[in-house]
Amino acid sequence: MTVDAHQHYWDPSRGDYGWLTPSLGTLYRAFGPQDLAPLRSAVGIDRTVVVQAAPTLDETRYLLDLARADDTIAGVVGWVPLDAPDAPALIAEFAKVPVFKGIRPMLQDLPDDRWILQPALAPAINAIIDADLGFDALVFTRHLPALTEFALRYPRLKIVIDHGAKPPIGEGPHGWQAWADGMATLAGLPQKLHCKLSGLVTEAGPGWNIDTLRPYVAHLLRHFGPLRLLWGSDWPVLNTHGDYRRWHAVSRALMDENDVDSDACAAVFGGNAQRFYRL
Repeated sequence: MTVDAHQHYWDPSRGDYGWLTPSLGTLYRAFGPQDLAPLRSAVGIDRTVVVQAAPTLDETRYLLDLARADDTIAGVVGWVPLDAPDAPALIAEFAKVPVFKGIRPMLQDLPDDRWILQPALAPAINAIIDADLGFDALVFTRHLPALTEFALRYPRLKIVIDHGAKPPIGEGPHGWQAWADGMATLAGLPQKLHCKLSGLVTEAGPGWNIDTLRPYVAHLLRHFGPLRLLWGSDWPVLNTHGDYRRWHAVSRALMDENDVDSDACAAVFGGNAQRFYRL
């Protein structure tokens, strides 16, 4: 099974996407499975993992409803208020739904870069571990030290880093070293974190090409290896600076450039997501 390990569906009329405003142009409309279907088909992607785009319980329930109606959704990564007293109960409730596979706090949007380290989250994190769910870390370079400390504190937690930790590609060489060192540290932790090969086109900005992305993908492959990378489109956010077919083709070309063999490539484009999320 080939898997897009990171994409979104949303409907602005639901009213809980604080970041999704008319200023985003073509992104400010509803996107559903019928919109993604021809794009998936064109590149041979069978199923997807849909990831929350709003920090609300209603968003999680909305995605679960979509999954019940469309079996191309292999997994849902939702949101739970991890600092709430009832977080463990909510996690246990969602975990009873077979398609619910993980939780993502939107760490990139929080004012405290070390929010994830507060002791009040421990009951929720332990509930995630007990339910064998994944933890999606949506972070920037500035969050990597705290994420490292967090991962060491919870060695049994299954963590996947979204979008390669959003490297500052658009800034050129500035910022490379802090990102590269932080990711190398995370990749070397004993519990072997995973990382999503997604979101890089958005961070590259307009005018990107394969040369723009080459060093970042090579660095992720060097440190995580092809058996801990999960390919994802980040569609429809991808549409701001790219398109589904091109990102898929460039990703495959970069696998070839880095001598990723056919079995390992199949893992990047499906097998790793199946294993990590228990699809």
